[in-house]
Amino acid sequence: MAPLSNDELMELESKHSFLFFWREANSNPESQGFGLIRDRAPGDPEMCSVASVGYGLTALVIGAERQWVSTDEASQRAEGTLDTLLLYAEEVNGFFYHFLSMNTGKRYGNSEVSVIDTAIAVCGAITAGEYFGGKLKEKAQQLYERVDWEWYRNPETNQFYMGYTPERGHWGAWDMYAEQFMMYFLAAASPSHPVDPEMFYDFHRQVSTYGDVPLFIYTWTGSLFTYQFSHAWFDLQNKTDRDGLDWWENSVKATLAHRQYGMDESASFRTFGPNSWGLTACDGPYGYRGNYGAPPSGRSGANDQHHPDGTVPPAGAIGSIPFTPKESLEAMQHYYNQVPELWGEYGFRDAYNLDVSPAWYGRDVIGIDKGISLLMIENYRTGLVWKWFMKNKFAKKGLELTGFTEKPL
Repeated sequence: MAPLSNDELMELESKHSFLFFWREANSNPESQGFGLIRDRAPGDPEMCSVASVGYGLTALVIGAERQWVSTDEASQRAEGTLDTLLLYAEEVNGFFYHFLSMNTGKRYGNSEVSVIDTAIAVCGAITAGEYFGGKLKEKAQQLYERVDWEWYRNPETNQFYMGYTPERGHWGAWDMYAEQFMMYFLAAASPSHPVDPEMFYDFHRQVSTYGDVPLFIYTWTGSLFTYQFSHAWFDLQNKTDRDGLDWWENSVKATLAHRQYGMDESASFRTFGPNSWGLTACDGPYGYRGNYGAPPSGRSGANDQHHPDGTVPPAGAIGSIPFTPKESLEAMQHYYNQVPELWGEYGFRDAYNLDVSPAWYGRDVIGIDKGISLLMIENYRTGLVWKWFMKNKFAKKGLELTGFTEKPL
C-alpha cells in the first residue's frame, strides 16, 4: 500500500470505521429495528449489539462533523435509532438485552440484560442529543431517565451485579476495576433513579505492574478495552478522584505495560513486537475471546487470567491513542504497511495471528472494536466526543458526585 502520513492514516481508518456503523445498520425507516447496528460483519447479519448502537450514535456525530454524511442524514438516523430504543427494543427496567434482533428489536437468543451495554448506549444517546439538540436531546434524556440503576445494584455489597436474565435472576458482581466507570457516573447523576455515589469506592482496587512501568490498578483479564471504554466519553484528563487517583494516568500505565509485554513476548509469538501489541477482547483463530490481555491479571500476583496465543487486534493499540499517541501511531503504521491482509472494507479487520499455520486474519470486524478505534482517534485529533458529551449537565454532575476534581496546576 502507498505510504500515508499519520494524519492520512487516522482519517482513512476513521472514515472506514464510520462506514461500518452507517452501512451495517438497519436503514429501513418502516422497521421496528431501524437504526440498530450489527454486532459484527459480515458474520451474523441478524444480531444487533446494543453496545454497537451506542458507539454508532456517537459515530453519527463524528460523521456529521467530518461531512462524511450530511447533518440531516445523521440527525434522522440518530433520531430514528432513539425512537427504536424507546419504543421497540426489548428492555427490563430500562436496561437493554446485550443482543437484539436487527429487525424486531426483541431479545436475541438467550442474551442477558446488560448494565454495561446499556450504559454504552446511553452515552451514545447523550452525545447525539447534545450535538443535534432539539427533540433528539429530549429523547436521549427519556432513554437515560428510564434506566432504574438501583434495580441492578446489590444492596449487600453496594456493587452492580454482573448480569441478569429472567430465567436466572441477577448474578455476579462488578467487584474489580474494569470498563464500568460510566455506570457509576451515569447512575449517581440520574435524575430519576440515582444510586449512592459511594458505589464508585466500593469495588476492589488491585495494584500491581509489569516490567518497569509504575504501579497501577489493574483489571481481571488485563484486556486493554477495560482501560479504554469509559474514557471514550468521560474526559478524565487532569482529574483525580476523592482518593487522589488519576485514572487517566492509570490507563497510560496499563497501555505502556501492554506494549512492553508485546515486546518481551516477541520471542514466543511471531505476531507480537514493539509495533504489534495491545491485547483486547476480539476474534481469534478459534473464535471470540474476552480474555485476550496482558499482565497483571487475576488475583494479586497470580497473573493467570490473561490469554496470549499470538492474536493481536489493531483496536488494542488504536483505542489507546490518546494515552500513548506515538506508540499507537507506530502500531497503526505497522498494521497498514506491513500487514496488508489486515485491511478491508471497514478499515482494519478485527485481529490477526501469525503463530498459527497458515497465518490467520480475521474475517469479521466487530462493532465495539471499530467503535473504540473511531472514538479514540477522534478524541485524540479534536476532542470532539469529549467536547459534546461533557456538555451534558448529568455527565458533569456524575463526576462531581463521585468526587472528581481538577488536579492543581
